[in-house]
Amino acid sequence: MALRQYTLEEVRQHAKPTDVWMAIHDKVYDVTKFLHEHPGGEEVLIEYAGKDATTEFDDVGHSSDAKEQMKQYLIGELAEADRKKKTKVNSGLTLDKRLALIAGSAAAIGVGLAMIFKANKK
Repeated sequence: MALRQYTLEEVRQHAKPTDVWMAIHDKVYDVTKFLHEHPGGEEVLIEYAGKDATTEFDDVGHSSDAKEQMKQYLIGELAEADRKKKTKVNSGLTLDKRLALIAGSAAAIGVGLAMIFKANKK
């Protein structure tokens, strides 16, 4: 059974505390009935009501149980024209992984600079 397709404009029309839809990974969810159950508080869901919340959802690092539970709120998928094009560079990188990559890069640059300055002092 094919899922109904919604545009981002249609999703945006459901951005009230009494009517909360959001898009995550090109799927559209009506999380209105889940507001009071959300472990992070209903405010988090309301903040992203009517929006694509994929990045924020991934950055939190939801459990497999949470991902399974969200299936009951699935109402459709984003229209093809509104789907974000995935890039190989950013796919699968959570906030923690991105921060670790940045920190590691900064450390490597720091070590390299220290070696250059030390060599120049001799």
